[in-house]
Formats: sequence, C-alpha cells, structure tokens
Amino acid sequence: MIIECGKVLSMKNNLFKEIFKNKLGFMALLILCSLYTSVAFAPFFAPYSYDDDDVLSSYAPPTKVHFKGIRPVIYAKDYDVNKYYQRIYRENESKVHPIKFFVKGEKYKLLGIECDRHFFGTEGEKIFLLGADLKGRDILSRVLYGGRISLSIGLIGAAISLILGLLVGGVSGYYGGRVDNAIMRLCEMMMMVPSFYLMLAMRAAFPPNLTSTQVYLLIVVILSFIGWASTARIIRGMAISLREREFVVAAKTLGVADIKIIIRHILPHTFSYCIVAVFLSIPGYILGEAALSLLGLGIQEPQASWGNLLSSAMGIVNIRLYPWILIPGLFILVTVMCFNILGETLRDVLDPKRKIV
Repeated sequence: MIIECGKVLSMKNNLFKEIFKNKLGFMALLILCSLYTSVAFAPFFAPYSYDDDDVLSSYAPPTKVHFKGIRPVIYAKDYDVNKYYQRIYRENESKVHPIKFFVKGEKYKLLGIECDRHFFGTEGEKIFLLGADLKGRDILSRVLYGGRISLSIGLIGAAISLILGLLVGGVSGYYGGRVDNAIMRLCEMMMMVPSFYLMLAMRAAFPPNLTSTQVYLLIVVILSFIGWASTARIIRGMAISLREREFVVAAKTLGVADIKIIIRHILPHTFSYCIVAVFLSIPGYILGEAALSLLGLGIQEPQASWGNLLSSAMGIVNIRLYPWILIPGLFILVTVMCFNILGETLRDVLDPKRKIV
C-alpha cells in the first residue's frame, strides 16, 4: 500500500513538472485556474448582482478608466437619443468618480458568511468595464455569475459521464460474451443518434415551467446521459486487454469478487486515459449548455449563464450597434481552447509513445 501511494505521488509530481515545462499547457492551466477562482468568488469580484438592472444604462458601452495621477477614476455618463431612438452616451468630465477597492456594496453570502465588500466599485455612478445589456445590467457581473453555471456543468457532467463509462465499460470488457454484446449494441444505438438532436429531444420531453435549479440538474443529467457511451466503448477495449493480465488472474484464483476485481484491479489502470478524456470532454458539456440556453431551453432569465447571455447577440443589428454583447462568447471560446490545449498536453505527458523524439 505504501509503495502504491508513493507511485501515485511520484506520478503527480512528474505530471506537474511536465505541464510546467510546456508553456502553452501551463498558460492554459493558469487561465482556467483564474476563471474558476473568479467564478467561485463571483459575489466578491463582481461589482453588482447578476440581476441588478438600471433602465437608464441600457446598452451602455464599456466604461473608460482614466487616471488622475495614480488614482483610477471614471467620468459620469450622459446620453442623447438620435433619430433612430438609439442612446448615444458621452462622458461628463465635470463629474469625476474614483474607483475604490474593497468597497462596500450589495450584501451577499460567501461560504455561508454574510459580506458586503466587493473587489472594486464606485460611488454615485455605475461602472461597466465590459458594458451593459438591454436592461442596463453589468455584463462583467453577469459573466462571473454565469460562469458558475457554465463551468460547473462542464465538470459535473464530465465526471458523471466518466463514472458511468468506467463502470459500464469495465463490466462489458470483463465479462465479455452476451453481456458485452448487449452493452455494446446499446452504446452503438446511443452514439448513432446525433448528440445535439438527442439533447433537444430529451429537453423537450420535460415540462417547460421548471425552476433554475431544476433546469440546471436536468441539463447535467441530459449531457451526462449523452456522453457516457463513447467512454464506455474505449474502457471496454482496455478492460478486455487487462482481464488476462497476471494480477487479474491471481485475484480470480484467490476468489475475489468480480466487482472488486473490476474496481480495484482493472479500472485503476485506465486512469491515465480517463484524466485526458475528462479534460477533452468538458468543452462539449460547456458548449451543450450554451446551446440549450441560447435556444431558450436551458437556464432562464434573470439567472445568468454564458449561453443565455449570448441570446441578445442573435440579431446582426444588435451586434453591429453593441458589439460588447459578444463578450460572453469570447469567454466560452477561451475556456474551450484552454481545456483542449491542457487535454492535449496531458495526453503527450501521460502517453510517451506520442512524443516525437
């Protein structure tokens, strides 16, 4: 047992060292850590709540930050209405509002503790670093709160799908015969249906009047149900090659239960693949949630997710007039790229055969 623990710790240390050597992979890891830290403490980093609206700031552009010496400030904003009833915002330099850090604001609960401090903010004038939406809500705040849903769905969905794939694939590969044949035909049926249409059909089968929490759990279940089949097929192939190894035959001879052999002796040898598979599959879950929410079948207003934040960008006129509404899509793009880069880095680290000599 001590030797096995030592091997695991040694593998972890080598893994981190190899990631640090790969500049692109290390940068992707840093960006992902920053994103997850920001959304985990979204009430602190966000200057406002996700549903804090201001009709007088509808589609306000990103606020320009100026410096008076070393002190960051913003100017008050005024607006005119043009002949197309569009608001044209301008800065009023006679009214200066300093940007303060650790400023008091709206109360929130973080880790069960009631707080009222925000990382930054202003008094007397709202600051929109990434602009505002139709209802005058701060896009930065909504991106941070929305990231809690979009990023967590990716992790939870991939984890559930991996566990299902491990168990089903392990059982199929270990027993073989009719059990293997039945399970693999089921996996092929699941993989035969296009995942996006299957996702829409499953969502349409549930009532539309669900709460945000129920929709969140429903999306996790749908995405996990779609993603386990491909994982199970690969684990099944690995289990077939492992069931004839000496340590598995020895465990059978000693009378160890089949389920213990699968869980303790076969599945642990697939963990290298599983680590890579999880990181490479998370972008699919993030994009799946974004697609459902964008089509109005996922997280509903006023709750924020990266998918429904893009719903206002479905019209070309809005994109042309207010290009900052595409910023949530940029966060999705960066996150998906980072997970793919990190997954490829881990694949190269954990599979020495792929390395080019």
